[in-house]
This record gives sequence, C-alpha cells and structure tokens, in this order.
Amino acid sequence: MTPLEEWYYELPIVTRTYITLVFIETIACQLDLVQTFQLHFSYDLVFKGHQYWRLLTSFLYFGGLSIDFIFHMFFLVRYSRTLEDGYFRGRSVDFAWMLLLSMAAIVTVTPIVAPKANSIPFLSSPLTFTLIYLWSRKNPHMRMQFFGLFVITAAYLPWVFLGFSLIIHGVWPTGDLVGLMVGHTYYFLDDVWPRGGGTLVGGVRVERPRIVRSTKLY
Repeated sequence: MTPLEEWYYELPIVTRTYITLVFIETIACQLDLVQTFQLHFSYDLVFKGHQYWRLLTSFLYFGGLSIDFIFHMFFLVRYSRTLEDGYFRGRSVDFAWMLLLSMAAIVTVTPIVAPKANSIPFLSSPLTFTLIYLWSRKNPHMRMQFFGLFVITAAYLPWVFLGFSLIIHGVWPTGDLVGLMVGHTYYFLDDVWPRGGGTLVGGVRVERPRIVRSTKLY
C-alpha cells in the first residue's frame, strides 16, 4: 500500500467513515453533481419541508477544495482521531454515540442562537469545535504550539481558536460557540456530574442506550 493508503486505514473506524463521507460530498459538489443549496441546514426545509437528508449532509461540507478545506481536514482528523484512539480507545461505538448526541444538540441549539435563516448553513464547523473542546478537556495540561507562534496548554486551545477565528473572519464565530456549548454540556454530563455523585432525572446519562451496547465496530 502507498503511505496515503496506510495512513487512511490506520484511522479508527468512526473517524475514517466520517472523513470518507466528507470527501465524497465535497467532491460531488466540486464536480457539480449536487449543489450546496441542496445540502445546507435549514430548520424549515428539514422539519416543514421533510428534507431530512440535510440533518446529515449539513455536517459533511467544509467548503470547496482549497487551503481552508485542508486546514479544516487537518483539525478534524487530528482531534477526532486522538479522541477515538485516546479517551474512547476500544469504545468506537461510544464515540459514534457521542457524535450523534452532539449532532442532535447542534441541530437543536442552532435555530435558537442563530434564528436568522441560513446564518449557519453548515454545521460541520460547530461539530469540529465540539471535538476540539472535548479533546482539550480530556488533555488539559498538554503543552502545544499554536501554528508555531506561541506555546499554550490544551485547556486554552478552544479560546485561542475563537480569538483566531474572530481576527481572521472579522465576525463573531457563532457556529464555533455553538460547538463549544455542546462540547461543554457533553463533558459536564459525562465527566463532571458523575464524579460529583450526581445523577440525572430517571438515571439518564450520555451513555449509549442498552440496545446498542453490545454493538462492536471493527
């Protein structure tokens, strides 16, 4: 196999599946096989127009093939892979369940914090930010270089990204804030609350339901 093939097949299964779907949708758009207006998230089109595929496709588009797309892929692969191979090691189904819960939360929160139609047309960036936030909370003391400019601890990484996005784009990064909110909620329910002896109403937590607990991904 070529080095690229080896790298691809070394990715954990959930991360590999997500990346594959992202590239399929991106190439389909690049070749004009499908138009982006058919894929973006719209509350009215999904829940009133019954175009339910948008609940998935809006998480798979990061823009056309460009330098910006490469940067998005770098961060997505890096933090998705390290989470699935690290905190969720041997528990890929739990990782997939976390992604599904995060996607559902992002779909729920986005129309509330950004009620203007199409203000956050694609939800891929908020989901990536959720992964970045969770990784930073699971590795809070890790020291890292930010683009080789300065050294920070991982706990501050989401906030550095927020500031960087604000400087580069000149607009408030609402989508990233949605991802941060969702990531913090998951972290609190999965980590902080149980360690404090808390239980949710009815004993419900963020664990995957029993019907899929016996499921294994290879």
